[in-house]
Amino acid sequence: MSSLALRSAPVRLPRIHVARWARLISPVVILVAWQLASATGVLPERLLAAPITIVDTAIDLLRDGTLQHAISVSLGRAAIGFAIGAALGVGLAVLAGLSLLGEYIIDPPLQMLRTLPFYGLIPLLILWFGIGELPKIVLVAFGVAVPLYLNTFAGIRGVDGKLAEVARVQGLSKLGTVGHIVLPGALPQTLVGLRQSLGVAWLALIVAEQVNADAGLGFLINDAREFLRTDVIVVGLLVYSVLGLITDAVVRLVERKALVWRRGFLGN
Repeated sequence: MSSLALRSAPVRLPRIHVARWARLISPVVILVAWQLASATGVLPERLLAAPITIVDTAIDLLRDGTLQHAISVSLGRAAIGFAIGAALGVGLAVLAGLSLLGEYIIDPPLQMLRTLPFYGLIPLLILWFGIGELPKIVLVAFGVAVPLYLNTFAGIRGVDGKLAEVARVQGLSKLGTVGHIVLPGALPQTLVGLRQSLGVAWLALIVAEQVNADAGLGFLINDAREFLRTDVIVVGLLVYSVLGLITDAVVRLVERKALVWRRGFLGN
């Protein structure tokens, strides 16, 4: 090929890089349209603050420490509730998944509980535990336990039965079979449940912090609603979404590390 042909050949960017930049088009268009609608008065401040106003509000809340304090309180509630819910969800799934008697005892109540809405539990939790921190933590734990139980149980029951034959041939005890075959085989499904439970945990926290809270992101949003501060409300909602994305990214990282064998098996 001549040098002239080389010079005239069109330069083609890799499709993957073009696609990544193209994903930013619609968010940018939405932000610009939002700002223009606010600046021209089409979108009143009392309905939704302008993006620039929201950024300024976030900076002010960071400067006076209000946002950091609210985040730390909410993170504490989420962490405690998640730890309790994860222990319950995985523990009950193991008991139900490894024993038919355990399934008959544990699975029916869990199947009924998973259909209950969060708001329906709040009056009972307040009556049982008062209006302090405990009902909020219990609500988060409930939201975490159910999806983690369902996925871990399904993962245990989905382990190939032929592997049990391999365990018997290798002379593994029942405990060894559970530790070396059943639980590792259920791990992919458990990690899926972990991602789902983290999303539900933040949803449960939002609901919990709207009721009788005196600190946290939910309290910040609820207090802003009383004064029609839509900018503060949006800041709080954005923080919730960012925290959810961060926790999901952490689980995905753990998933890549823990299931590195699967990538090799699939030929990736």
